[in-house]
Amino acid sequence: MVLMCSLFMISSEGEKADAFTNQVIQHGATGEDVIELQSRLQYIGYYNGDIDGVFGWGTYWALRNFQYEFGLPIDGLAGAETKEKLAKASKYNKEFVKKQIEKGNNFSHYGGTDLEKQKGSADGGGGKGTSQTKPAPKPTPSKPTAVNTPNGFSQNDIQLMANAVYGESRGEPYEGQVAVAAVILNRIDSSAFPNTAAGVIFEPGAFTAVADGQIWLTPNEKAKEAVLDAINGWDPSSSALYYFNPATATSKWIWSRPQIKKIGKHIFCS
Repeated sequence: MVLMCSLFMISSEGEKADAFTNQVIQHGATGEDVIELQSRLQYIGYYNGDIDGVFGWGTYWALRNFQYEFGLPIDGLAGAETKEKLAKASKYNKEFVKKQIEKGNNFSHYGGTDLEKQKGSADGGGGKGTSQTKPAPKPTPSKPTAVNTPNGFSQNDIQLMANAVYGESRGEPYEGQVAVAAVILNRIDSSAFPNTAAGVIFEPGAFTAVADGQIWLTPNEKAKEAVLDAINGWDPSSSALYYFNPATATSKWIWSRPQIKKIGKHIFCS
């Protein structure tokens, strides 16, 4: 896949803003709109609290962070512009979320986790409003997991980066997949880019996989392993901030970037 350098809006394949009602959602609000707001924010890694339909301070700060990363007015209000941007950047499975809340199940609305793995009943007396207090079932020990991942990355961060790696480079050699993950991490560490995984990946115009919807494909274990290897210090890109496929790149600007190396079909640049 190609790292796009020209700015464009996120693909129209994303959901329409009319997924919400027309009300401006603000702190203190309750109800279906707030559940959708929390679910969408959680889907792209901004909100880690309970999906309970109560617009508390956790939802407020998650919304402000989303607005900051996406270049919106930072007011903590979910008005028309914010809802439109959020609807394009995320997905919302209303039926799934509603059923899990009604059952009192532990689940995550994050898109990188298979829904069937999120439906376990709550343990230890957990009920409604405790949807995020327990993790999804752990994979077998032989497979990589985000538990105990260094540098403060959450499981949502790992899943989202795995989605990006899979969408951008699943046909590349493993080293090239790690290099793509490293580019995301290098951007997070750079003052020139957003400082969160979601902010980097969903920055308008940044990744082809976001524009064409392949970001929502379910990543395989190799993509997750590549992310964990990058987080643990392997950077085959040699500190690159960009990459592109010379066979498909349409941006003249990317050719002006100092080239570091080529791995598979991708050229990595500073």
